[in-house]
Amino acid sequence: MKLIVGLGNPGQEYDGTRHNVGFALLDHLAEEFGINWQDKNKFKAHTAEVGFGGQKVILAKPTSYYNLSGETVRTLIHFYTINSNDVLIIHDELALPFGTLRTRVGGSDAGNNGIKNITAHIGQGYARIRVGTANASSNSRKAEVFVLEKFTKSEAKQLNDLAEQVVRFVEDFIHDDKEFAHTSISL
Repeated sequence: MKLIVGLGNPGQEYDGTRHNVGFALLDHLAEEFGINWQDKNKFKAHTAEVGFGGQKVILAKPTSYYNLSGETVRTLIHFYTINSNDVLIIHDELALPFGTLRTRVGGSDAGNNGIKNITAHIGQGYARIRVGTANASSNSRKAEVFVLEKFTKSEAKQLNDLAEQVVRFVEDFIHDDKEFAHTSISL
């Protein structure tokens, strides 16, 4: 069994923001798999389940705020008895330029409070897809302001191309492809 979690903030005011790219990409994934979201208050998440690659896959979007996602992840892995190495987190990465995707297992949180919180709740060993969100104006703004800004129109159009690549990365993760942990692409 695999757990795939997209990070973001609940509420329509955060739709289309850099910090919610994990939610947006997970929505694309759910659409690709033809599954619908269900509100699961006991997990503090919207979840969807699919059989893929001969195993059950749980998709989850925490309904707590981004920086408190660890509790949801911990609750899900305990309920479903999932090992942390079968968990994949999709999140924004301010340290990478927009259009860059990097996969990794473990590693530094790079100042990302959502990742810090997940690590505090479940430890290291989980996989990540880091989605670059930085652009030319990111250095002139405070990080906590920039991540809550909406993508530019041209960036929003490019998200579809990123989403297609994320689907491929997720499939590699589900199939335990050894190359998953060392992949980087830029559009």
